[in-house]
Amino acid sequence: MEKTEFEQMRDKALDQLLKGQSLTGKDGVFAPLLQQFLESALEVEMNTHLSEQERESGNKRNGKGSKRLKTMSGEVILTTPADRKSTFAPQIVKKRETVLADNLAPQIIGLYSKGMSFRDISDHIQQMYDVEISHATLSEITERVIPQVKEWQSRPLESLYTIVWLDAMHYKVRDGGRVVTRAVYNVLGVNRDGYKDLIGMYISESEGANFWLSVLTDLKSRGVKDILIACTDNLTGFSEAILASFPDSEIQSCIIHRRNSKVKTNFGI
Repeated sequence: MEKTEFEQMRDKALDQLLKGQSLTGKDGVFAPLLQQFLESALEVEMNTHLSEQERESGNKRNGKGSKRLKTMSGEVILTTPADRKSTFAPQIVKKRETVLADNLAPQIIGLYSKGMSFRDISDHIQQMYDVEISHATLSEITERVIPQVKEWQSRPLESLYTIVWLDAMHYKVRDGGRVVTRAVYNVLGVNRDGYKDLIGMYISESEGANFWLSVLTDLKSRGVKDILIACTDNLTGFSEAILASFPDSEIQSCIIHRRNSKVKTNFGI
């Protein structure tokens, strides 16, 4: 008696498990399921796109195409629907998307931020998920976040912050194939409702009062009009830079720097 499709899949899954093979990697038993799911989802999206209004405008199905897609279950070749006006913009698998990267992109960006080269990341992803990703694709994924970062960096801020902590942290990063030290300027604010918000992050080669002045100028341009308490370290010229931008602010050294410098302050933060 010929086995059903379910029985064949069950036996293959059991065999792969007993051999210690991945069910989701290349040639894994679940790879065809993913392909079927994605193709079905694309068909549903096309049906939704071709609404009554869209059809009345003259748009309709216009055959099918195919695309190669790299996934955690290996590479699959999808049959993709097309419309006459080419206005169909699927969300499950977007146009020109060659890697199903929703689950890989955060890990890739995280590895890249730790200074790993594209070659190291590619090797790591292949070992972990049995997915080969080219350097060009990795570069495209890491560059996806740049517009989001720029949008976050320039977003409007509130006019008043009760307390703002300004401090720089130093990290080792990869720059042109070399590992170098960079200062990341962090600005953490508490608004009038008591909620904390990281209102700015800026990168420089080193920490200095002049760069902090440019940071404070940027905060003003984004809408900050007053800071009640500015909490800082005892960097030379820092207080002057703050008062030049926010003259009514109260300067407060953080508790560690206050102990070290023995500066008397009015607040015990």
